[in-house]
Amino acid sequence: MVKKIHLIAACGTGMGTLACILKDMGYSISGSDQNVYPPMSDFLADKGVKLFEGYDEANLDHSPDLVVIGNAITRHNVEAQAVLKKGIPYISMPQAVNKFIAKDKKIILVTGTHGKTTTSSIMAHILFEAGMDPSFMIGGILKDFNSSFRIGNGEYMVIEGDEYDTAFFDKGPKFMHYDPDIIIMTGIEFDHADIFTGIDHIKTVFSKFVKKNEKTSHIIAFDNNDNLNQILTASKASVETYGNKGQWSFSNHMQKTSKTFFDVQGPDKAICVETDLVGRHNLFNCLACIAAAHRIGINDQIVCRALKTFSGIKRRQEVRGIKQGITVMDDFAHHPTAVRETIKAVKPFYKDGRVIAVFEPRTNTSMRNVFQDIYPDSFLDADMVCVCEPQVKKNIPEKEKFSIRKLVADIETKGISAYHFENSDAVINFLKPELRSNDLVLIMSNGGFDNIHNKLLESIE
Repeated sequence: MVKKIHLIAACGTGMGTLACILKDMGYSISGSDQNVYPPMSDFLADKGVKLFEGYDEANLDHSPDLVVIGNAITRHNVEAQAVLKKGIPYISMPQAVNKFIAKDKKIILVTGTHGKTTTSSIMAHILFEAGMDPSFMIGGILKDFNSSFRIGNGEYMVIEGDEYDTAFFDKGPKFMHYDPDIIIMTGIEFDHADIFTGIDHIKTVFSKFVKKNEKTSHIIAFDNNDNLNQILTASKASVETYGNKGQWSFSNHMQKTSKTFFDVQGPDKAICVETDLVGRHNLFNCLACIAAAHRIGINDQIVCRALKTFSGIKRRQEVRGIKQGITVMDDFAHHPTAVRETIKAVKPFYKDGRVIAVFEPRTNTSMRNVFQDIYPDSFLDADMVCVCEPQVKKNIPEKEKFSIRKLVADIETKGISAYHFENSDAVINFLKPELRSNDLVLIMSNGGFDNIHNKLLESIE
């Protein structure tokens, strides 16, 4: 009988969420990770999960009954090697989700290159407001629940579906492990250059996923994405579209102070929506969830109430503090499209000041030069750009490495002030005398970024 479960790479968003779920279900949980940083490290600590910093065979001395190995772990990892040597049973994260959590649920799976976390969170909130007592497992912390997960007694579970590989012993995508009732597909672009060779490789993976589920799942797909359209055109799946020309679309988009208003047109339906979310990308995320709610049978009044009361997700356009009229905002954006859309979304709210974009390219893809010529245009709506050397190091061949100095030079050719920094302290020392009231400092990284947000706020006098 499984009582004690250990997770290797426990601070990843998915793994950390799984650790907390299993803890709440009554299992004794421990975990280890090399990169321990908030908010997940704080979240795990609050849940009482014993966390080891760094990987070591000694982390297994308490003899766990089962080990969940995250996809960040290679076969050569010292702790993974100890698991194999000791003969401890092990599984991947999606296998654990199926085994312990999702086996009796109707799954709403959100997939795609962008917007998965926000779309999943909106969907979970709608289900909750509808009184459907949903479960969810999402790669971000929902402010309305102060959690990245929930285990309810209702029939639906929302899962953020990742196309990244599952584990060193299972190189297939995580989302292939699930059998969803509804699939939301937000679009496909090239990403994860460490495991995918190009966009055709990614399209092949998504094609297999659609093929696997085409007879059992209903797909709600973003129609403004050629890569996704190509996949779905060749599919026999039940498909509903949303976007500029989809079966679900929006019009009359207006911003009033911090609120967004827009009208939604759907099959035999028109509703008016109010939300705190900003940016066209987030309105598309809302559309996908409105279509899914309609499919389930949730009435319009509840959907509108849910969108109006949705508080957002930590690290998604999250204001970390305002001091001397200077706003410090945290966002997870790292892909060029996400960086562009995030800056564009917040720009209208800071017309009396400057949008200063602080960017740490630390993902496996952004640390490679695949987007070297694309990134500069992502910063066109910024007034100033500060690019920092990533605080994590990866073994990337020299000819494939991304050049931050070239990015800064290319941004400057577009008439925007841009600067290169070796570390977060250098960024803070530069910004401290530079900042003035009404400025927004938009900090974009998918990591902890050396707690730059709080350090910067503390430096402002």
